Amino acid sequence: MKSSGGSCFIGSDGWAAAVRRVASPNFDERPDGVAVSLVVVHAISLPPGQFGSDDIVRLFTNTLDAAAHPYFPMISTVRVSAHFLIRRDGGLIQFVSCDRRAWHAGVSSWKGRERCNDFSIGVELEGCDEIPFETVQYARLVELIESLRAHYNIDNVIGHADISPGRKTDPGPSFDWQRLAPLGALLAARQR
Repeated sequence: MKSSGGSCFIGSDGWAAAVRRVASPNFDERPDGVAVSLVVVHAISLPPGQFGSDDIVRLFTNTLDAAAHPYFPMISTVRVSAHFLIRRDGGLIQFVSCDRRAWHAGVSSWKGRERCNDFSIGVELEGCDEIPFETVQYARLVELIESLRAHYNIDNVIGHADISPGRKTDPGPSFDWQRLAPLGALLAARQR
C-alpha cells in the first residue's frame, strides 16, 4: 500500500494532517505534567531486511499473522507501536497521536531521565542496520521533525541506540546523521 505524501502539520489533537492514519491500540496516556521534548529515530523491517509489505502496520495494530513468516512467531504477540513510520518511498503513516504515549522505546534513559516513552515521539524508518536509507526518507524525517518542533518543545533528536545502549542498535550504522544537518542544535547532544 502506498502512504500519502506531502507536508504535514501537527494539529491540536496531536494528529498530523495530510498523512495516512492507521490507529494502533498500543498506546496510553502520558504522565500528567510531562511534556514532549525528544524525538527517537528507529529502524524496522518486516520480515527482517525486506521492505514494502504491510507487516509493520500489522505489527503495530496487533494483526501480524504468526504463520506468514518464520520470524513472526517470535514477535506476533509483542505489543509495540510508534507515532510515525516513514516508508522507503517517503510515505508517512501515523499510528498514535503525539499527545499520547506510544510504546516504542522500551527500557530507556536519556540525560538521566528513565522511561523515554513518557516524553518522546517515536519515528520508525523502514530500514535496517545493513542497508542505506533512501534520500526521500531523510527529507521526510527532517520535514516531520520541523513540524513537530512547531508544536512541541523538542530539544533533542537521537537514535534508539542512544537511549538503550547495548540493547538496541537502530537506526544503525547505515543511518547518516549528517543528512539531518538542517536540524542543527537538536543533534548536538546526541551520544556517540
